[in-house]
Amino acid sequence: MMALAMKPSPSKRSTPALNSLQDLKLLQRELALQRRAEEERQERLAAAARLAEQERRIFELSIGPVTRLAASQQRVMHRLPPPAPEPLQREADERQVLLQALSDDFDVDTLLETDDTLSFRRPEITQEVVRKLRRGHWSLQAQLDLHGLRRDQAREALGQFVQDSARRGLRCVRVVHGKGNGSPGREPVLKARVRRWLVQKDQVLAFVQARASDGGSGALMVLLAGT
Repeated sequence: MMALAMKPSPSKRSTPALNSLQDLKLLQRELALQRRAEEERQERLAAAARLAEQERRIFELSIGPVTRLAASQQRVMHRLPPPAPEPLQREADERQVLLQALSDDFDVDTLLETDDTLSFRRPEITQEVVRKLRRGHWSLQAQLDLHGLRRDQAREALGQFVQDSARRGLRCVRVVHGKGNGSPGREPVLKARVRRWLVQKDQVLAFVQARASDGGSGALMVLLAGT
C-alpha cells in the first residue's frame, strides 16, 4: 500500500497580515500622526517649563534669593489678636456726666433771642449766621428724634447725640422734640427742656426753630462748632 502524504497545516500568526499595499500606507500614516502628536505634546511641556523658569528668575531678580521651606514649615499659624476690651465703666461714667451736666434748673430765658421762636446764639455768633441757619443755608447732616422718650432718656440721648455729632465734625443737625399733640393738655413736654439742655452744651453755637418743611415748631435746627 502506498502511504498518503500529509500536507503540513498553516501556522498561526500573532499579528494580522497586511492584505495590500494600501493597508501598509494607512498604518504608516497613523504612526506618523502619533509621532507628530507626541512631538507637539513634548514641545508644549518644554515651553511651559521655559516659561516657569523665566518667571522664577524674574521673581528672584525682584526680591533676591529664595529658599524653599521644608514641607513641615510651609504653613504658618498666626495667633489671632485678642479682642479689644470694651470700656464699659468709662461709658457708664460718660453717661453719668451727661446726666449731671444737663440740668433742668438751668435758667435759659436770658440767653434766648426775643424773637417769636426763641432762637439761641452764642455771643461770637452773628445774627447773619442765625438767619442762614433759619433759611437752611447748611445741609442737614444728622437727626435725633426724641418722640416716646422719658425725660431722663431724652436728656441722655440728646447729650450723646450732640457729643457724637461734634466729634464726627457735623455742622448742622436737627433735634425733633415734638409738638405735644399726644401729651396731656397738648403741651410739648420736651420743647422747653431741649432748649435748656442745648444751651448747656459747649458744642452748640446756635439753634432756631425748624422751617415748616423740616418739622416747624416740633423741631430745632442746631449749628455745632466745627472741628
